[in-house]
Amino acid sequence: MPVETTSTLARAAMIMNSFHGAAPELSMTDVVRRTGLPRSSVHRILEQLVGLRALERSGSRYRLGIRVIELGALAAHQNRLREVSLPFLHELHETTGHLVHLAILDGHEIIYLEKISGSAGARIPSRLGARQPAYCTGAGKAILAFSEAATVEAALAAGLTPRTPFTITRPRLFRQELAHIRERGVAFDREEGFRGIFCIAAPIRDGSGQAVAAISLSGPPARMNPQRLVPTLLTASRAVWQALFAPPRRPSTPPLPASPKPAPPPATEWPKGALGGLMEWSRLTDWM
Repeated sequence: MPVETTSTLARAAMIMNSFHGAAPELSMTDVVRRTGLPRSSVHRILEQLVGLRALERSGSRYRLGIRVIELGALAAHQNRLREVSLPFLHELHETTGHLVHLAILDGHEIIYLEKISGSAGARIPSRLGARQPAYCTGAGKAILAFSEAATVEAALAAGLTPRTPFTITRPRLFRQELAHIRERGVAFDREEGFRGIFCIAAPIRDGSGQAVAAISLSGPPARMNPQRLVPTLLTASRAVWQALFAPPRRPSTPPLPASPKPAPPPATEWPKGALGGLMEWSRLTDWM
């Protein structure tokens, strides 16, 4: 591949990535500042991305275009984890009535692959494809508890910034929290990411025991009853694990045809040994 083509692709990727975590719209000056690329290159690539519908321009400001949304939705639908999990997530929502999330870990953040909720879930600040810090979310802590030590250390190195008065911000306490999660099998977010939101999460682990995702239930603290919800959540996570990783069952071998039973002897003959048994029984009854 020509060097110039590679350089152009890399610059286009840098420009697209500059919209991550940003305000809905950016000016060209904003993109130049975020990428460090020359202004002339940024202007040229921005206009090319607009032509490809990857970006939209409104006056002097740019935002992500419809093509990115289309591709993002397509990628989500093609994601096997989401596809396999979806029936169980809907069933979990119908059973509990709470908001259900499916999330994966990317670096020190989680990404929501699915969100299923009713009207109550609309008040919870999450959306499909959104990111949240792993350390202050139930799903993030559930995954980190069953991840490699290097993954946990990377999350700690990114910082435990307090989001609410209940956020765990001390590394020693956070490691203790992960140990408790490994013992319980579930994680709790006790209003650590957002005030007024309580979360219970269970990891989905692969064959080696490492977490690849997590399923969570969220709602107002007064409505989240762990004693009732944890068994239902664990049932859902095990069902997803079964569908993803359990070895297929071998087809059962049909039973061999039963050997024909020998025909009973004619009524005029005693079965072999029967006469001796009858005589012994007669002797015993005479003695009694």
